[in-house]
Amino acid sequence: MVQQADQFKKVISHAKEYGFVFPSSEIYDGLSAVYDYGQNGVALKKNIRDYWWKAMVQLNENIVGIDAAIFMHPTTWKASGHVDAFNDPLIDNKVSKKRYRADVLVEDHVAKIEAKIEKEVVKAAKRFGVDFDEAQFKSTNPRVIAYQEKANTILKRLGKSLEKEDLADVKLLIEELEISCPESGSREWTDVKQFNLMFGTKLGASADTAMDLYLRPETAQGIFVNFLNVQKTGRMKLPFGIAQTGKAFRNEIVARQFIFRMREFEQMEMQFFIPPGTQKQWYEHWKKTRLKWHLSLGMGEENYRFHDHEKLAHYADAACDIEFKFPFGFKELEGIHSRTDFDLGSHQTFSGKKLQYFDPERNENYTPYVLETSIGLDRMFLAVLSHALEEETLEEGATRTVLKLPAALAPTKVAVLPLVKKDGLPELARSIVDDLKWKMATAYDEKDAVGRRYRRQDALGTPYCITVDHQSLEDKTVTLRDRDSMTQERISLSDLQNTITDKVAIETLLKKL
Repeated sequence: MVQQADQFKKVISHAKEYGFVFPSSEIYDGLSAVYDYGQNGVALKKNIRDYWWKAMVQLNENIVGIDAAIFMHPTTWKASGHVDAFNDPLIDNKVSKKRYRADVLVEDHVAKIEAKIEKEVVKAAKRFGVDFDEAQFKSTNPRVIAYQEKANTILKRLGKSLEKEDLADVKLLIEELEISCPESGSREWTDVKQFNLMFGTKLGASADTAMDLYLRPETAQGIFVNFLNVQKTGRMKLPFGIAQTGKAFRNEIVARQFIFRMREFEQMEMQFFIPPGTQKQWYEHWKKTRLKWHLSLGMGEENYRFHDHEKLAHYADAACDIEFKFPFGFKELEGIHSRTDFDLGSHQTFSGKKLQYFDPERNENYTPYVLETSIGLDRMFLAVLSHALEEETLEEGATRTVLKLPAALAPTKVAVLPLVKKDGLPELARSIVDDLKWKMATAYDEKDAVGRRYRRQDALGTPYCITVDHQSLEDKTVTLRDRDSMTQERISLSDLQNTITDKVAIETLLKKL
């Protein structure tokens, strides 16, 4: 756990030092759980968003995109259940006066149990060496089995208590597990209460006539209220999907772990409209499809797992998360939910407008069911960044910090470096930048020794460096350096653009799907 915490601190520090993420309004001491994306962060974020959009919309004939407004009619949130049911269970510590999410306290306790399992696995792996079978060890070792059963029992009880809204039992569970306040160490807790997460605001010129509104807590409702608009104007036949990316806002009780849980964040959601009775097959289809998208980034199959929900939302008949192994453990990255006909049915009831589909094959009108995939863009950004950051020991004990981002997602694809700032080398390097910049994000760097420039580009995640030297003037060749392997090859200027484009284009990722 200590090693994981240290790694996470390095991720946060690196994000700021290299222009990926800054605390918001930092000169005024910042704002809790609100962050700004810097010059490199905004490029990485855009590339992740583009990859999701192209995989979801461009590659699927029956999925289209929209961009709905953040402000929506307030009845939208009554119909969606957010006014009455969008709550988190909160608990206060009487000594520190700090407020926590009760379920997160329990989940953090379970994470400590899971860390013990990992510790046992690491010890056994060292003991048995190459013959070690992790799956067999976990299923047969009595201590690991006991830990796993304990963790499962706690999560099952928490899920049932939350489903029944038995908040007294949630408090009892916290007391039985002897969970103490992370700040004060005290176990003196208040009762658990529900807390609505929506931010309220007003629309109108004067306080007397202003309408009460909410900042949207999710992007999905903008899709549902536009279902008929898209279906009719696009002449869409079921099954079809509507995708959207955009900002959402939640007044989180516990906003922490850097950009993992923020009050202002960005979602990438797709709502897939299907005939009733087909939800099980589509649920399995989208589980496989979305996991394949994640795995295409090459961040290791062992770092992903499915987690089925113990507590289902009021609208769902099946739900799971794709969890990723962040530096602080396995946490939710993407949700896949079978939402039944709750959404369109509820908006139909509250609006008085029919939101139905005439199915020519069934020869009937019905309210479509919905299969949702929802991923946090900021969490995806954190997954990519934290997995990519490595410290390597090189020959003679030297070290380098390298950000091994998937090449197609890297903010800068190639940096062009003249060996020295004279003899016509900068001019040739600049002409190479002018040729490449139309196809890819390109940087020019002439400051410091070339080795130091390589290190700087490694830390920024730039997959390739082109070094222009005196030989380049003679034979029109340059040195192409690979970030990950640090290998260098001599390549002709005429072949340069095609060679690099093949390596860094987003199409190389899309073709894996």
